[in-house]
Amino acid sequence: MNLDVNGIGTQELGFGVNCESQENNSVWLKVTTINTGTLGFIVKPSVADINEDYDFFVFGPNVSCNNIGTAIRCSTTNPIQAGLTSNFTGMNGTETDTSEGRGPDGNSFVKWLDVQAGETYYIVIDRPEGRSAFWLEWTGTARFAEPPINNANISGTPLNLESCDINAPFDDGFTAFDLESNTSAILGTQTDVTITYHETESDANIGINPITSPYTNIANPQIIHTRMTNNITECFDLAQFNLRVNLGPDFAEPSDYVICDDLNDGDDANGRAEFTLSSKNEEILNGQNPSDINITYHSSLTGAELGTAATILPDTYYNSIAFSEEIYVRIQDASNLNCVSTSPILLVVNPASTRIDHSILQCDEDGIIDGITIFNLNEANSILTNGVDNLSTKFYSDAGRTNEITTSNSYTNTSNPQTVYVEVINDNTSCVTEAELTISVSVTDAFDTSMIACDDDGVEDGFYGFNLNDADSDIISGLPSGLDISYFESYEDALTEQNSLSTAYTNTTPNLQTIYARVENNNNCYGISEVQLIVNELPDIENETLVNYCLNFFPQPMLIDAGLNSGNTADFLYSWSTGEDDYTIESNTIGNITVTVTNRTTNCSKEKLITIEASNTATIESIEVTDASENNSVVVNATGEGEYEYSLVNNEGVNYDFQKINTFEDVAPGFYTVLIRDIENNCGTTQQDISVIGFPKFFTPNSDGENDTWQVYGISDTFQSQTKILIYNRYGKLLKELSPSEEGWNGFFNGQVLPTDDYWFSVLLEDGRIFKDHFTLKH
Repeated sequence: MNLDVNGIGTQELGFGVNCESQENNSVWLKVTTINTGTLGFIVKPSVADINEDYDFFVFGPNVSCNNIGTAIRCSTTNPIQAGLTSNFTGMNGTETDTSEGRGPDGNSFVKWLDVQAGETYYIVIDRPEGRSAFWLEWTGTARFAEPPINNANISGTPLNLESCDINAPFDDGFTAFDLESNTSAILGTQTDVTITYHETESDANIGINPITSPYTNIANPQIIHTRMTNNITECFDLAQFNLRVNLGPDFAEPSDYVICDDLNDGDDANGRAEFTLSSKNEEILNGQNPSDINITYHSSLTGAELGTAATILPDTYYNSIAFSEEIYVRIQDASNLNCVSTSPILLVVNPASTRIDHSILQCDEDGIIDGITIFNLNEANSILTNGVDNLSTKFYSDAGRTNEITTSNSYTNTSNPQTVYVEVINDNTSCVTEAELTISVSVTDAFDTSMIACDDDGVEDGFYGFNLNDADSDIISGLPSGLDISYFESYEDALTEQNSLSTAYTNTTPNLQTIYARVENNNNCYGISEVQLIVNELPDIENETLVNYCLNFFPQPMLIDAGLNSGNTADFLYSWSTGEDDYTIESNTIGNITVTVTNRTTNCSKEKLITIEASNTATIESIEVTDASENNSVVVNATGEGEYEYSLVNNEGVNYDFQKINTFEDVAPGFYTVLIRDIENNCGTTQQDISVIGFPKFFTPNSDGENDTWQVYGISDTFQSQTKILIYNRYGKLLKELSPSEEGWNGFFNGQVLPTDDYWFSVLLEDGRIFKDHFTLKH
């Protein structure tokens, strides 16, 4: 048995019931045994999800529904909380407890019942957690009275009922059914059995709200649930069948039936014409066999629904409502005449376009004066269509309009004049009106000219923005007044009047480009002339130049020229802001000078700004020497108008390459020349001698030419000449007094070479600094 539970109805378990629970989503079952034995069951949720939790309660035997007492069997164990692997519950022969739960208590099964024949029990199955239905499997030896059977399943009698929609409105899918027509097939030869019909399975289960015939369905299709109840045992079973309302034959909804107004009735503007209605049959049938469907056309919807003969329209139908009329098609199942579908269909008569003839005149510009040239027939479209957007044209060379001119934008006439035959087509309705276009050739002409500009628009690329109207007077000089001029990039475009140019036009070919001017008289070609667009280059000079003048060379001047990058200097004129007019001038001043260079041939000019900035040799403000240390350094502070680099050099090969930083680190003791050179304009080098004081850590008086004496570095007759140097042994005995001019101490005292050892010195520099330290004499 497959059941579902949803809601609690009336809460009937009450308080104080063992297993500590109440109804959540429950179903009540009443069972009566017909033999003595054991009664058990298994509740199996339809899904295996352990979260689906079912409880049950058993009351009886033979208790009243209004006074059921306390449950004699129950289980409210939660399978998740109890750590179970199955969500089944029920009564079986292996358990010994009679109640369990709630929550983690128990294993979801209790002991089954020992029952006697004729006993009645109430079983409540409740779902506190989850949403699934369940299967109920009976176990044990007890049996119940057999329910009635659905004899239609045995006999194979179909129970589903189908009806055409015979109740107005005829297309809503609702109509009346005789449910009792299934009763005899379901009942068969059974007696003491009552058959009832219900809208829901729940109503059929409970045996409430029976429905009777004639019954109008509430859904399409709809399931009807049948309850078969034994009047003696009250046992029942359920069956079901479908109600379906046939909405009529399948068909394709017909599109609007559109034709064009014509002169068959003597008037092509009255919105009336003849329709052949059966021409829509194939569209409506959409591939179905015509013999299976009856199709008729009617003047009203009611007539189509009822099949009223008086409303049937003839196959050749002359519409009664001008331009737009709605009629109705009846689609009938030939094998079931009650099954009918209807659909509206709109009859539309589109008006014909107004006929407008036209003529165009073209120039004979192909070099041969023979009246034969190229036409752009599409030029006439705006007049042939009267300016209506949804009209298009086709051109033909014959009056029968069979030889279409496919190159309408470049058609060569065959005679002068010539008639071209036109179809004016409504693109929305496909309605066609015939017209004629006369094409003629003129042999008049206009004048060529040129437009010249200097490439001075800020970008020297050979492109320039021209005002083409400036050429108008040259093109029509001496010609009659009232002429119209338009411009084109190619001769073909000018001839066929395609892709006309804006009068504000920038050439697309740099420096030299030929475009074409078309001169017309009342939209007829008078002549086509060439217009040369010439963009002359500016002198090839830079816009700005920066030069430097060495102030230390003043008053000696320097040479400045106009800076022509290409071309012969004699081909240009020069105008300096100083008043001079030569290619080269002299200057020894600081500031700005301009020169204007003009091409003698094109008269195109360009101005150059020359900025003269000052440069100079450096002035040494100070030199900061940090010496007699582990990291001697020299910082050179210089000022001046130039840009400077710094270097240190000495006569012992210790040199520092020129650098932009004015600081030198880790400088070895000794004598140096500081060099400062100008790199901005190569104005010259400034220099100054310095010394860096230092003390040797050892000396080796072995006459090998290296470190044979000990002397303070960076002192001489020129630097720190008044320095006093005293040398002691480790016991403080004075061994030697040195002056800056001496070569140094050779390690002798009183004519004897002293041993290897550390010796001490005291130095009082001329600048007042005092240093004391030791050094090593090595042999």
